[in-house]
Amino acid sequence: MISNLNIIDEGAEFFEISRRNMLKVSAAMFSAPLAERVMSASPPAPSGVRSRDLTQPARTHPPVMLPVALNVNGRQFDVRIDSRTTLLDALRETLAMKGSKKGCDHGQCGACTVLLGGRRINACLTLAVMHDGEPITTIEGLSNGNPLHPMQAAFLKHDGFQCGYCTPGQICSAIGMLDEAQRGVPSHVTENLSVAAVPLTQQEIRERMSGNLCRCSAYPNIVAAIGDAAGVSP
Repeated sequence: MISNLNIIDEGAEFFEISRRNMLKVSAAMFSAPLAERVMSASPPAPSGVRSRDLTQPARTHPPVMLPVALNVNGRQFDVRIDSRTTLLDALRETLAMKGSKKGCDHGQCGACTVLLGGRRINACLTLAVMHDGEPITTIEGLSNGNPLHPMQAAFLKHDGFQCGYCTPGQICSAIGMLDEAQRGVPSHVTENLSVAAVPLTQQEIRERMSGNLCRCSAYPNIVAAIGDAAGVSP
């Protein structure tokens, strides 16, 4: 084992670094405050650019509060909200409509699906201020007690849920999906692209609902419920 190393410096002079001296230098270097070492190791800022003092907190900008008219389930709510608020957070936190669920908050699970003018959207991926005055329908607005919406009744009939967390998004998405098929909007598995209305087969339902995840894996019952509501034979 080599205990020391001979190194030639720029002046071509020999000096020896022992293991003990190396440990002393390392201990002295790492005992300095972290911020001081970071500042000393940082490259100099370009000419004319002021470097930020790392010991001071970063500046934060105050929220921009905007007036928004949220037309939800046939009622208009005039609110002032942060311009960065998502539609999902506005529904849940500002209007106390907890039916739309926050799952992934990244537009991947579909638990927050609502209907915007009849079109299904992920409420977590859009800002509330972008939908001033536009008609929004959540799970709470599909029925006023009894009778239930046909899709809600079909989910009950076929046990299309277990824990129920994803169910509001599943139902809203299914209603929007049926409308898309009626308007002839094709999916990845649609064979005939020239039809006015796409026939809803089991394969079509599975493909069109693939953006709504169910952690309990109640997919067979969900597909059966949607097929029943759409009049599709199993």
